[in-house]
Amino acid sequence: MSDLIVNSRLTLPAAELTFSAARSSGPGGQNVNKVNSKVILHWSMAEAEGLNAGWRRRLKARYGNRINRDGEFVLHSEKYRDQSRNLTDVKKRLCDMLKECEFPPKPRKATKPSYGSKLRRLNHKRENSQKKQNRRDPGMND
Repeated sequence: MSDLIVNSRLTLPAAELTFSAARSSGPGGQNVNKVNSKVILHWSMAEAEGLNAGWRRRLKARYGNRINRDGEFVLHSEKYRDQSRNLTDVKKRLCDMLKECEFPPKPRKATKPSYGSKLRRLNHKRENSQKKQNRRDPGMND
């Protein structure tokens, strides 16, 4: 197995990744009962050298439910009926997750509502008010 290249800054050595295969669930006829097409990836985050503390923290915050008691990041794929396609799918998903957590999210800039949006909101309120007043019985204006 070769190293997993996430980007120019991070490459996961093949020794850190453990792949196992299991029987997949779902449709597939007799084939699904005979072939181990589901791929399970175990990656020990604690042993990852190229992962800095911030990256690791963001990964835990975002995907903490995928980390088991041993501190391993666990991913599985049973999307395809072929083990090799599930293996590439699992690797791609891990790369995508790592890329998402590489940088902290940009802080939201507070913006004020525009003048036009304020006018539209007030006009809509006036129209609704008028609509509801028109529904009233004319004799109820006491």
